[in-house]
Amino acid sequence: MKKIHFNQKSLSVLLLMAAIFGLSLTARAQNGKTKFPAIEHVPDTNKIGFPVMPNATDTGKNGGIYLNLRQCIDYALTHQPALNKSLINVDITRQTNAVNLAGWLPQVNASGNLVHYIQQSNTNISTTTSGTTGAGTSTGSSSTLRSSYANTFVPELAVSQAIVSPELLYNSRSAPLLVKQAQQVTDSTKIYVVAAVSKAFYNVLLTLQQINVLKEDTARLGRNLRDTYHQYKSGIVDETDYLQATITLNNSKTQLKQANENVIPQYAALKQLMGYEPEKQFNVTIDTVQMMNDIRIDTTKQLQYEKRVEYQQIITRRDLQFELTHYYKYAYIPTVSGFFNYNLQFANNNFPSLLSNSYPSSLIGLSLNIPIFTGFARVHNLRKSRLQEQEIHWDEVDLRSQLYKEYASGLAGYKSNLYNFNMQQKNVAMARRVYFVVNLQYKQGIVAYLNVITAESNLITSEINYTNALFQLLSSKIDLEKAMGDITY
Repeated sequence: MKKIHFNQKSLSVLLLMAAIFGLSLTARAQNGKTKFPAIEHVPDTNKIGFPVMPNATDTGKNGGIYLNLRQCIDYALTHQPALNKSLINVDITRQTNAVNLAGWLPQVNASGNLVHYIQQSNTNISTTTSGTTGAGTSTGSSSTLRSSYANTFVPELAVSQAIVSPELLYNSRSAPLLVKQAQQVTDSTKIYVVAAVSKAFYNVLLTLQQINVLKEDTARLGRNLRDTYHQYKSGIVDETDYLQATITLNNSKTQLKQANENVIPQYAALKQLMGYEPEKQFNVTIDTVQMMNDIRIDTTKQLQYEKRVEYQQIITRRDLQFELTHYYKYAYIPTVSGFFNYNLQFANNNFPSLLSNSYPSSLIGLSLNIPIFTGFARVHNLRKSRLQEQEIHWDEVDLRSQLYKEYASGLAGYKSNLYNFNMQQKNVAMARRVYFVVNLQYKQGIVAYLNVITAESNLITSEINYTNALFQLLSSKIDLEKAMGDITY
């Protein structure tokens, strides 16, 4: 067989021809593959950050009105319907007390009777005028008068003044306690409003921050998809890389759409708690530095029951019950009042001349009412009231247990969320570093695209978990402050 010898020049020519032939085969193979169009739209790559807008898809609807947490709370304390009702109830209680204590003031009543007799009796009376002569002999004369008139009008003015009254004494002692009780209901409503508005505010911020994370993720995935598409067109990567990049981007866009929709009802919930008009719009804003400083709380403080408004309410309820017991105990005290009556009597047989003559009379006196026997009602009421005092005592014992349980749960929740927040903060830093390295390795052809997808998924999960941990920590702090009675308003 004849041997063929290649020199260096001919070998180079053969290698060049082989390369050209290989490229032609690759192009042919590419022509046989399914064509995938490039992505038509990639969302905005800019991260919004704080202050954030209520709707990431339309940031121009709300007229540039920004409210921070303190402003939202102040607005709610002025416009919240339930809170305004409780404030009105305080005034109603004061007016009710004024009604109950009005009995201490003089009671003045005017009345009158106008009478026309259709038929009169013929009863006559005799009157005798007596006198004495110088000799000591008595003399007299008699006359006959009618005892009734056809027309009479008797106006009367009656004035009474309470001097001693067990019921009025009870009203006087219980009046300030009733006002205090109504004010405590208002304080409880204020605490609820502050806590609820704060949590709703943080829920809105949480969703908006998730939108920021997803926007950044979608933009990053869009860039990856473009790079993968160009690599696919150049024959550097297989079509599965392009498909995986498209699937990942579509999932991120779906999550972004869901977050944009979820923020709308969350804003509606915040408006409802604030008493904000539904037709009006506003944006939320927050100082991130102040927010990060506010996540810390002194966990060494001990629970003080007296600071909880629920405990103050049960103490007021106990005092009111004690006053009721005191009232039943001394219900035997007589009721003493003074009175003054003035009558101006008019009588005449001729109706047009009825007011021509008057016969005034007046009197003054004291009224005394002593309850001697009431069918043992006072005794039974006294026993009932004392039993109710015992019931309130056990309510107080149960309330202390409930308050401690809330405190323990709030403290445990805050500590666990604080630990989770610190861990998620570290995870985000590590996930970003991993994604940077893996993405760089993929571009250099060292690792497969699956590694990029995994790193991207871990980064998104870490960022979402970090955001959730932050706002869960803020929410648990509110619960702990409420459990300790430290919420201010």
